[in-house]
Amino acid sequence: MKHPVDIHVGKRIRHRRWMIGMTQQQLAERVGIKFQQIQKYETGMNRVSASRLWDISEVLGVSIAFFFEGLEGGATPAEEIEGDILADKEALQLVRSYYAIPEAQRRRLFDLARVLSDAAA
Repeated sequence: MKHPVDIHVGKRIRHRRWMIGMTQQQLAERVGIKFQQIQKYETGMNRVSASRLWDISEVLGVSIAFFFEGLEGGATPAEEIEGDILADKEALQLVRSYYAIPEAQRRRLFDLARVLSDAAA
């Protein structure tokens, strides 16, 4: 049976990989494993060891804590996974496009989005 924390960590691996435009094959090659193992990690089928998570965090350019963000909140891991906004392909494309914008313009776009969302409320 899959553990909710393993599923959460796997989803965080997949989302970060998608956000930087890396394939499972590319991540696997850089970590030194087969892409099928990345698939198993991302689905929570296999638990990621501490040393492997360290390698993955280095390749993806995030801290190890990144993979556990959101678990300490009020929702259980299973509830959080169901409400994961980055599971939506349109939202993921928006995030990728957002991070492709140079930082100065991205900050201005962020400020605009915040003003628009406040006005809509």
